Amino acid sequence: MARTRLKQRPPFELQITDLSHDGRGVGRREGKAVFVSGALKGETVLVEQTGRNRHFDEGRALEVLVASPDRVPPRCPHFGTCAGCVLQHLSEPRQIEAKHGVLLDNLKRIGHVEPARVLEPLTDVAWGYRRKGRFSVRFVEKKGKAVVGFRETNPRFVADLSTCHTVIPAIAEKIPALGALVDSLDGKRTLPQIEFIAGEQGVALVFRHLEPLSDDDLARLVAFAKDSGFAVFLQPGGIESVRPLWPEQVELSFALPQWDLHLGFRPLDFIQVNAGLNDKMIAKAIELLDPQPGDRVLDLFCGLGNFTLPLARRAGQVVGVEGEAGLVARARENAARNGLANVEFHAADLARDLGGEPWMKAGFDKLLLDPPRAGAAEVLAQLPLKGIHRIVYVSCHPGSLARDAGFLVRERGYRLVAAGAMDMFPQTAHVESIALFEK
Repeated sequence: MARTRLKQRPPFELQITDLSHDGRGVGRREGKAVFVSGALKGETVLVEQTGRNRHFDEGRALEVLVASPDRVPPRCPHFGTCAGCVLQHLSEPRQIEAKHGVLLDNLKRIGHVEPARVLEPLTDVAWGYRRKGRFSVRFVEKKGKAVVGFRETNPRFVADLSTCHTVIPAIAEKIPALGALVDSLDGKRTLPQIEFIAGEQGVALVFRHLEPLSDDDLARLVAFAKDSGFAVFLQPGGIESVRPLWPEQVELSFALPQWDLHLGFRPLDFIQVNAGLNDKMIAKAIELLDPQPGDRVLDLFCGLGNFTLPLARRAGQVVGVEGEAGLVARARENAARNGLANVEFHAADLARDLGGEPWMKAGFDKLLLDPPRAGAAEVLAQLPLKGIHRIVYVSCHPGSLARDAGFLVRERGYRLVAAGAMDMFPQTAHVESIALFEK
């Protein structure tokens, strides 16, 4: 009944005074905060209420009555339905300004710290940048067809994409063909997702299937692979079940030209989604960390060696630590592939007790860490930081960075020298950042 009454409430005008961390406009109505999708700071909008909470309400903009000068026409026809990106209606310079504001606000509000210096934001191309991602797949009985795309703003539904302007063009132009391919399969009802990843050699697709595929389906997938030039993998179970369908031998890698490196990876491995921004991010991290030939550097959450191997071009010795054993194996292969003998890798769960790890007992001069969204609280609390006089922290969540920054400053005797935002995911509200700490 409450949902019915909510739908019947008449639309109302609202002045938007701020932009939330998830890209929604924020206004106040009768003293209560209202979060409005599709609205920008400085606008007056006509709002349809979509949700009610004890502390705030939610709505969507039905009409923009007074537009912000920073509003631009969204490029994508699926904007507002697809949840893949929520800031296409905000000009690109204002997007990174907003993300910068989120970072500084989090540092101050959560960490109770402020950087001595604010770094210039790092940006690269704003469209066609995404080289890794996951499409959801659903056969919709009412539509009588398979839908391939990202989740809608209502996550119960999959957006029926005809294109996507944030993924690399080679993949974007094949989205309709992917939908038609799934539609042709006998197993279309048991195929929940397609992961994509691109390297220098081309694009790889991983089809997750919950039941064995028929011979006819396998033949259709092979035909699609040959026609598109994409490598096709199958995933009937966990990560370890992934195997190539066609071609039988697939090599995937990307280059870091500035460091004369090539990094190999597998289809479900983590790589940074934005190749151009990744190059700039590595350069900035190394500039801030300033590794010297005599330095021993520790790289935590090192993955395939995205930072570790460039660091090894400059530092005396580099140790990379990562929780996923498969990525550690690939990192070692990448070190050998690039002829680097001054780097070693270890597998360890960095959220658990690390007292027995031999690398923990070694001394280090500098530390780089690039943790997941949860941050690095557990490992920072254990790590012997006495000899580490400089830390570069690369973050994909400003809240966890702010919490860890507060710990480093108040508990471990560091100062926050510099911090800045990086636009790894243009058109989205996702905030990546980088920070420098010194004793």
